[in-house]
Amino acid sequence: MADKQKKTKPLGDFAVNRKAWHDYEILQKLECGIVLTGTEVKAIRNGGVSLAGSYASVLSNELYAVEIHIPVYEFGNRFNHEPKRKRKLLVHQKEILSLKMKSEAKGCTLIPLRLYLKKGKIKLEIGVCRGKALHDKRETLKKKALKRDMERGF
Repeated sequence: MADKQKKTKPLGDFAVNRKAWHDYEILQKLECGIVLTGTEVKAIRNGGVSLAGSYASVLSNELYAVEIHIPVYEFGNRFNHEPKRKRKLLVHQKEILSLKMKSEAKGCTLIPLRLYLKKGKIKLEIGVCRGKALHDKRETLKKKALKRDMERGF
């Protein structure tokens, strides 16, 4: 039958920024590559990555992810990385200019939403987001609770 069975790891997210979904209204999403060192890749695959409090910004016509916490790889010795360094994001120049214009709009910011694996490469999904007001957050929670009750049959 099948002599060589493919052993595939289930595709999943290494990290998801749940707080962003609660605090922000996501206007647009964009998938981009991220420049990492070898110990960062190994630490991401081990888990423990945190996107909480992170953001993306355009600095000198290049897109960077700031404040993403990737823990130190325990076997990395002297070649280890800084846990919260700025990491360059790989995006076309036209997209960078578009994101810069959108982020300069009133109340908009670039927020990393999730870090995941795609075709053997680690990708970062960023979103152009606008902050929600307190009443909007409450309304979202009410809709969520109502939807959950409907599914249960109450």
